[in-house]
Amino acid sequence: MNTKITRKKQARSPRPALTQLGRPSTLPASPAAAKLESVPNPHPGTTYLVRFVAPEFTTLCPITGQPDFAHLVIDYVPRRLIVESKSLKLFLASFRNHGGFHEACTLDIAKRLIAALKPAWLRIGGYWYPRGGMPIDVFFQTGRPPARLWLPDQGVPSYRGRG
Repeated sequence: MNTKITRKKQARSPRPALTQLGRPSTLPASPAAAKLESVPNPHPGTTYLVRFVAPEFTTLCPITGQPDFAHLVIDYVPRRLIVESKSLKLFLASFRNHGGFHEACTLDIAKRLIAALKPAWLRIGGYWYPRGGMPIDVFFQTGRPPARLWLPDQGVPSYRGRG
């Protein structure tokens, strides 16, 4: 293959300025310090669902400092951008030492993704493990899902305890 042609094509293609992918990265000190990065959607104009699942999400109770755990399911329909997965993992992990109520953490994640990606649609299910004997589940979506979108169930059963 002609090297000059290949280089010329590469120069014209948009290259995202990714700072975390393919490099050693440290855990951000806080969610506010975390950088969500994105890349161009490889299929703009096509309605499709992207799902991320974080079954071991951890944060801290803002009152007691005790750890709280959740199973997060994030679904979104991209427009021009998709989230770069390593930056999302680091962002989610930055909550480990962050004090926040279940509702605040779940909505903060949704709002950061909306601000970074401007998706056509987004929903998040925060399935929190019991605190004080009571599970708290938090759900948010930006509106009705787009027409003709295949939207599978989030697949997380309601908490039934050990019985």
